[in-house]
Amino acid sequence: MRSRPAPLQLAFAFPHPAGYRLEDFLPAPCNREALDAVLAWPDWPGPALVLHGPPGSGRTHLAHIWRDRAKALLMTGAELWEVANPLERLGAARSLVVDDADLAAAPGLLLQLYNLLVERGGHLLLTAARPVEQWGLTLPDLRSRLKAAASVRIAPPDDALLAALLIKQLADRGLSVPPQILRYLVARMDRSFAAAGLLVEALDRASLRARKPVTMSLARLALEEMAALDLDSEG
Repeated sequence: MRSRPAPLQLAFAFPHPAGYRLEDFLPAPCNREALDAVLAWPDWPGPALVLHGPPGSGRTHLAHIWRDRAKALLMTGAELWEVANPLERLGAARSLVVDDADLAAAPGLLLQLYNLLVERGGHLLLTAARPVEQWGLTLPDLRSRLKAAASVRIAPPDDALLAALLIKQLADRGLSVPPQILRYLVARMDRSFAAAGLLVEALDRASLRARKPVTMSLARLALEEMAALDLDSEG
């Protein structure tokens, strides 16, 4: 009797909700100034604060921390367009977060929101991937106001933070790795916040396909997958 072929192992990706509480944030030298600036509210030097840093650096996490502390409304830069009625959504609120503000579709509305919050004695937190000087703002009034605002940069992560990010994001998916595998991964991965997230996804897929915890061989496979992605993007 002919034996049946082994069933194909499929890896299903399920959403993993991010924890945006203060206790979920991983403080490190690269983000300490940004965290301190958020926690210093309402004793800011002016009505607005700009946080800028690379993708995955915790900008959105800090935005949610401040939103909860300041009871602020949160919008994204993409939502700043007339059909979305941002002024109507703001209502009587005195605090506003605009995440990815450098992607704002209607700078004129952002200027109106800024001026309205100043009139109310409120505050505005803006997060972005780039400093204000690189947003390409064409409205002189908005450009001058935001360039005058306090601005804090989130720097690239060091090895300790990369290790902590891997541990936390793997734990969010119910995974863990021994210390020797963690050291192996940190020594060979790209030095960025975004790379940490992509590596965790690759490790999760490898573990699901193999139906076993992360081993050194699965760690190597995940790194090879990451390297292949880099080559594809270059091509």
